[in-house]
Amino acid sequence: MFELLTYDFMQRALLAALLVGLSAPMVGIFLVQRRLSLIGDGMGHVAFAGVAVGAITGQEPVLTALIAAVGSAVAIELIRAKGRTGGDTALAIMFYGGIAIGVVLMSRAPGAANSLPAYLFGAITTTTTSDVWVFAVLAIAVVATTLILRPRLFAVANDPEYAQAAGLPVLALNLVLAILTAVTVVVAMRVVGLLLISALMIVPNAASQLIARSFAAALWLAVVIGVLCSVGGVVASFYLDTPSGGTIVVLAVIVFAALAVFDSLRRLVQGRSHVYAELHDHEHGDNCGHPALQHQDHIDYLHDGHLHAPHGDHYDEHHSHRHPASHPIQQLPQEPERAP
Repeated sequence: MFELLTYDFMQRALLAALLVGLSAPMVGIFLVQRRLSLIGDGMGHVAFAGVAVGAITGQEPVLTALIAAVGSAVAIELIRAKGRTGGDTALAIMFYGGIAIGVVLMSRAPGAANSLPAYLFGAITTTTTSDVWVFAVLAIAVVATTLILRPRLFAVANDPEYAQAAGLPVLALNLVLAILTAVTVVVAMRVVGLLLISALMIVPNAASQLIARSFAAALWLAVVIGVLCSVGGVVASFYLDTPSGGTIVVLAVIVFAALAVFDSLRRLVQGRSHVYAELHDHEHGDNCGHPALQHQDHIDYLHDGHLHAPHGDHYDEHHSHRHPASHPIQQLPQEPERAP
């Protein structure tokens, strides 16, 4: 079973898979919150153009891909912020322009066609020691930045208007998230490929949110799923002789399907006696800024027009029409005005 660890290239491959499994879901959860699940694909297309530039100029493809991806990330976020064109339109331009430029440049680079599959679909066994070091530095930077800015990134992703009113630098934080996405794409391009990286950012988060009932729980469960699928996919591809990128994504989809079935069966068996509140980082309690309402033997908190009741590691959502005697909707207090 541990035969693969005797090979240097597999040691590097497993380490690279671990780095990607850690970083990709941590960035992806904020993309899911912002409903930008496909932006990783756009970054991958532009990064491919950067790889082509590296191939035709003789530069390191990782560096040129990083420059192209980060540059496009900043540009697309500025375009969205200015409102000069719709977000979907800007993403489409990035998709098609990046892949078209990459194809044209690759056609002019001698011998580049042989390396195309490695970048598009992943070729983790070709990862060099220098690649691992570069990926490690980039992945650590992504993880550290995400952990430090997690509450702020969540606030902006979940409710940008409220974040703006609370004094958060919304544009700057959106730019940070875009850059983190671009860096994650470059880190993962040799592991799962530029055409599949978005799946590793999104699918583990989609799976975790099926069973997790708080934002923090969903984040860490997504990371666990990402690591298991990345490392497990590399191991499976070694023994099955299949492409690592495709194997990793297929494994992630299988995990999602299994959790979806489990969640459906659990709901059928247990029923739904209450509704879970949306995922959020905010902790309700004394002086949290939201009105507290007595409801039978517990307290509900009025949050953005919803009644949230603390329950274990998550919040249940209580609707006023279910308990008219306790808190009819016309008697709900108003939340404090948000400071400009």
